Amino acid sequence: MQTDYAIIGGGIVGLSVAWGLLQRGRTVTVLDGDDGSFRASRGNFGLVWVQSKGMNQPRYAQWSQQSAKIWAEFANELGENTGQNVPLEQKGGYDLHFSEETLEATVEKYEELKAKLGGDYPYEVLGHNALHKEEPHIGPKVVGAILHYQDGHANPLKLLLALAADVRRMGGKVLNGKTVTDVRQPDGFQISCVDGSTISAGKVVLAAGLGAAGLGPKMGFKAPIRPQRGQVLITEKLPKLINRPSLIARQVDEGGIQIGATNEEVGLDDRVTQPGLSGLAAEAIAAYPALARAQLVRSWGALRILSPDGLPIYQESTVMPGAFLVTCHSGITLAAAHARLLPDWLEGTHAAPDLEVFNEDRFAIS
Repeated sequence: MQTDYAIIGGGIVGLSVAWGLLQRGRTVTVLDGDDGSFRASRGNFGLVWVQSKGMNQPRYAQWSQQSAKIWAEFANELGENTGQNVPLEQKGGYDLHFSEETLEATVEKYEELKAKLGGDYPYEVLGHNALHKEEPHIGPKVVGAILHYQDGHANPLKLLLALAADVRRMGGKVLNGKTVTDVRQPDGFQISCVDGSTISAGKVVLAAGLGAAGLGPKMGFKAPIRPQRGQVLITEKLPKLINRPSLIARQVDEGGIQIGATNEEVGLDDRVTQPGLSGLAAEAIAAYPALARAQLVRSWGALRILSPDGLPIYQESTVMPGAFLVTCHSGITLAAAHARLLPDWLEGTHAAPDLEVFNEDRFAIS
């Protein structure tokens, strides 16, 4: 099988890149792992989120903003193409605070970042009374919030389904159960899978999440990524209780409230734990006391993909030119940028975004 691009990884990141390349007339084959693969795309919090990103690297804030600004158009096109709605609500999001000290310290950092971005960082500080007018169910322990107007949330599973459907509609191949064992470059790329199948491609994009840690070094990448566990809770469907999402809780389009998430360094362990879930529940009830009466219907744990500094990695291999590493922990937020903008970088066009600060040179040992 010969294709212009082989995308290793069939999650949100890989499918978004595949979608953008197909729109440019390239042939694309997506190689998705087996059922035992760790899948961040199916366990994330669903935020399209700008605030707090890029505190130490303004280019990351800009990249997130670029994606957030074109997310609605991207979602609408997916829906029109496939008939599968991709729910998006983008009317701002909250960073909730339980102390004046943390609120003031965060605002100070935001002001520094805003200055570096030339003023393009639209947020507002709400004291408790102002927040209560926006969120009548907010609890008295919340002293205030930062409302960032570029933030929002989407349905990640519906995004994943729509992307896969539209990739196939445009002629892309999505091959499931394909665990890649080796990538060679004798003449073009030869990709070997554990089931004995091989795929030939002109270029390769490694977007396999945590799978890139093992495969990346074989392709000339450092791929210094690690897992971080996030546990979440889901309530029963409820009447409207939360108007805007926060990092503590969001009310999804179907009515349930998603509570999360933990940040745990536990290796490749995606189990839920009683202490983790209890901590999430306590914080959510402190923010929204009405949740104390809500029934919980399920919980899960999933693994984020993190680089040492938390930023994305976009790198072309120096050992295998034409092989690219694309990895991040903000696959939902950056889905629109990966679909609309990243293909120009892969193709080396004049419109290619400047992603130099995200290459692996920043991890060089001095």
